[in-house]
Amino acid sequence: MRLPDLPRPRSLAGQLFAMQAVLIAVLVAGYALFTYVSDRDQAEQAARSQATAVARSVADSPSVRAAIRTAHPSAELQPYALRIMRDTDVDFVTIMNPRGIRWTHPDVTQIGGRFRGNTAPALHGKTFTETYTGTLGASVRAVTPVVDGDRGIVGLVSAGIKVESISKRVQDQVTALFAVAGGALALGAVGTYVVNASLRRHTHGMNASELSRMYDYHQAALHAVREGLLMLDGQYRVALINDGGRELLGVSGEVVGRSVADLGLPAPLTGALLASRTRVDEVHLAADRVLVVNTSPVSGGERRGTVVTLRDVTELQSLMGELDSERGFTQALRSQAHEAANRLHTVVSLIELGRAPEAVDFATAELELAQALTDRVVAAVGEPVLAALLLGKTAQANERGVELVVSEESTLDDGVLPPSLPARDLVTILGNLIDNAVDAAQGSVRARVTVTASTQDAELLLRVADTGAGVDPAHASLVFERGFSTKPSGPTGRGLGLALVRQAVQRHEGTLSVAGAEGGGAEFTVRLPLRTAAAATPGGSR
Repeated sequence: MRLPDLPRPRSLAGQLFAMQAVLIAVLVAGYALFTYVSDRDQAEQAARSQATAVARSVADSPSVRAAIRTAHPSAELQPYALRIMRDTDVDFVTIMNPRGIRWTHPDVTQIGGRFRGNTAPALHGKTFTETYTGTLGASVRAVTPVVDGDRGIVGLVSAGIKVESISKRVQDQVTALFAVAGGALALGAVGTYVVNASLRRHTHGMNASELSRMYDYHQAALHAVREGLLMLDGQYRVALINDGGRELLGVSGEVVGRSVADLGLPAPLTGALLASRTRVDEVHLAADRVLVVNTSPVSGGERRGTVVTLRDVTELQSLMGELDSERGFTQALRSQAHEAANRLHTVVSLIELGRAPEAVDFATAELELAQALTDRVVAAVGEPVLAALLLGKTAQANERGVELVVSEESTLDDGVLPPSLPARDLVTILGNLIDNAVDAAQGSVRARVTVTASTQDAELLLRVADTGAGVDPAHASLVFERGFSTKPSGPTGRGLGLALVRQAVQRHEGTLSVAGAEGGGAEFTVRLPLRTAAAATPGGSR
């Protein structure tokens, strides 16, 4: 049974638009209501002031006092009152005697009748206002006495404005106000729609819960992947970095907002991160890792930043080095097998010729030569991994026409090296130095590579000298940089071997130097401290 589809929640942009529209409508309505009430009070107060001013003006008029003294006051006062009503925009002006009998009224039939309203305060000489329902309906009126110097109060004047007229004035103002408010609401709605349309494009129409869920997934994925992810803004400042990126780059603390140039990374790696063009699968060295770096600029009409991915290939690089060594060993064994076959054919031919003693002497000499080489290496270097490495490299060097010898100064017994100095790192250091020396010595006169491995003063000394062209003193500090090489680049690139040597040496707090060898060539020297087991424990080392 299929469940009915539930309506999709309104998008974040839609919710914001509805909220803003309601907010604008409430504000406009509230302001309109406040203005209506305020304007009504102001209009009523203005009507009281206007009525009072008209009533006093009429009461103070000499012509009114003169007309009151006549036998028929209405004959002169009625036209005068109508003219005052017309000129002052009031609804009525009533002039009456002190008893409240009207002399004037907008409705002539009401003349002679009694005034409807309060007159007591005016009879005591006071001007007052009130809201009262009279013959013309509810009105705001003012009543004031007409005072004749000698005779006292000779009459009363009342001027008023109907409440209906006041309401009409306020209604006209409120209508204009609501028109302006409606325009403001429409303008606000249009502006809100434009802003939310832009927001909808940026949020891809997703609602708040979807954005929250996507953020949670983003954070989980960002910190779960082992590969390093680094995002830089347009000024090459770190905008985002995941846990893998921190570990691979060897940075700690707060790095977001800092420039890449301030992270203390190796210069080639910093240059790759600051590059404006795309970098694809470039190999770089960090503190103790070999990294594959990919960069991709983020652009949208202008440079917005760079996305950097980092992969750790330290183990892969070590395995490739071991594979290269094994490949060299295989080639050496193949060559040795070829040479052994030639020697065996020679021995068989001597026997077939009836020269058995010469055959025995030839075979014995070859065996003693191979055994002497093995005995010499093993006697000088008792550590089995290094001994095997030297034997294999000797065969490889011989294949390339280079003599590899272990110097008489070499004294490295088995068991001397502590566990803190793994055999893999020693193979990386010594193997790359020998390979580099064989490359340099090949083709030179009396091509030779001399290896020294010994322990002295609580440190391991590894020295490799060759008879090649040597190292230019100007390049002494550059030969250990990744990518530097004086030889043509091969299919896998050049300039990585010595950089890996320096990385391994620095990892074990050792020193690496290059100088000229006796008789020409270059001499590379490595010194590694031999820390004891106690020193290697936490608190006993760095």
